[in-house]
Amino acid sequence: MEINNKKFIFLDRDGVINEDLFDYVKSPLEFKFIKGSLEAIIKLSKSGFQIIVVTNQACIGTGIATTQDVENVHKFMEDAIIKRGGMINRFMVCPHDKNEGCKCRKPEIGLLVEAEKQIGENLRGSFFIGDKESDVIAALDFECIPLLVETGYGSKTLDSKKLPKNINVFKNLSDAVDFVLSL
Repeated sequence: MEINNKKFIFLDRDGVINEDLFDYVKSPLEFKFIKGSLEAIIKLSKSGFQIIVVTNQACIGTGIATTQDVENVHKFMEDAIIKRGGMINRFMVCPHDKNEGCKCRKPEIGLLVEAEKQIGENLRGSFFIGDKESDVIAALDFECIPLLVETGYGSKTLDSKKLPKNINVFKNLSDAVDFVLSL
């Protein structure tokens, strides 16, 4: 797979950028950056990458949280990044419960297709950093280059029989970003 040299990158949120509560992050008070992830995002941003966060948030569809709750979390996260000179270019959220059969919940590629439409650029060949099998499958189905981190669900994901044998695995987002920036 050829690398897209236009500097777009997809990042999953929970378990990659912030601590995954294995429940839901419903408010800024529950949001905590994984060690090194804030700095990694700033490095990406300062290196000219446009960062697209793609996240399944079934908490909206199940009524555990509202769209506004999730937007408040993103605003909190974004403010911390901007304060340190970085930027998130776009948040793409699937609000649906996993049983709704939508086309945007990863491993479906609807969020990636929509991001490509909104940006007006070919995003295939971009890196996609995630911690779940669904992230890897979405990345591969959209012709992105998947990078798996061991944080969040990442360690469990390594046991998946569906993972490609040659997938790049990193301790955390910081290590994955260092790899991307070294190319």
